Amino acid sequence: MPPLSDSPVLVEVLRGSMVESRHRGAFVVIDARGGVVAAAGAIDVPVYPRSAIKPLQALPLVESGAADAFRLTPRELALSCASHRGEEAHVAAVRAWLGGIGLGPDALECGAHAPNDDAAAAALIRAGNAPSQMHNNCSGKHSGFLCTAVHQGEDPRGYIGPDHPVQRRVAAAIAEMTDTDLSSAPCGCDGCGIPTYGVPLRGLALGMARMATGQGLGPTRAAASRRLLDAMGEAPFYVSGTGTFVTDCMRASAATVRVKTGAEGVYAAALPQRGLGIALKIEDGAKRASDMAIAALLDALGCFDETARGVLTPHLAPVLRNVAGREVGTIRATEALTRVV
Repeated sequence: MPPLSDSPVLVEVLRGSMVESRHRGAFVVIDARGGVVAAAGAIDVPVYPRSAIKPLQALPLVESGAADAFRLTPRELALSCASHRGEEAHVAAVRAWLGGIGLGPDALECGAHAPNDDAAAAALIRAGNAPSQMHNNCSGKHSGFLCTAVHQGEDPRGYIGPDHPVQRRVAAAIAEMTDTDLSSAPCGCDGCGIPTYGVPLRGLALGMARMATGQGLGPTRAAASRRLLDAMGEAPFYVSGTGTFVTDCMRASAATVRVKTGAEGVYAAALPQRGLGIALKIEDGAKRASDMAIAALLDALGCFDETARGVLTPHLAPVLRNVAGREVGTIRATEALTRVV
């Protein structure tokens, strides 16, 4: 991304009445024809979308016929797009899915980490159990990769490698949906071990807009896009978990918003009823800023009615508290986000 001075401040953090910290970034709202509705910052510079791109990565699961062959429900399809928090229900769903395709948790190559949910992590410690690969926030996505490989009759071992058929299908879907030439794009290793490609925010938002509308897509991909977005809306808990903006937003906004977070301050969203896609990146990678930024941007775009705004108050007007629980500050969006239309 360009130097910090070239990107607008999107979020401010106040302690008392003084701004203590500022977070710069970029965002774009786009339609499926590529028309920009609103934008700020460097939307044509490649960024690693991280987990925000998972809905696009899940397309081959449905397109290949694997979802139908294994009779996947919205729960599994939501998990295929998920960064879940490792709560008991998430782990149970992943275990059941793997069992249904004839594999065990050891087939997952995403690695193990403690649940991102504090209560789930504490319960694991109390039980004297170590985290498994199923607690990894990406285990749902990886279960989708394994499901596709099994359906295609491929050796699932090494499915995270860039040359495995699973990842070749994923890369092709990303390239086609975002209009990005991945052969010349920056490439790194994501936290869960799969390749991550540098994609401009404009391209990421375009991919989400195409998912939202089916415009420019063949019938199979358009149907897969609708099915995945519908699953995210029907089972938002399995996309994220308890108390997160992703879960609360999709519950409160009903059919209006499909949203996905990623590491290092990235968000992507689809607005199916309006045919729009959104991509956002906070330069310093701060989650507190990306959560605030996407909430404020969606609110400014009129995605929430008064009832939804009431439910989402903790996300739209977050309060900072010290260790004693006393309110000491707030986080707020700047006019770059709140006056986009």
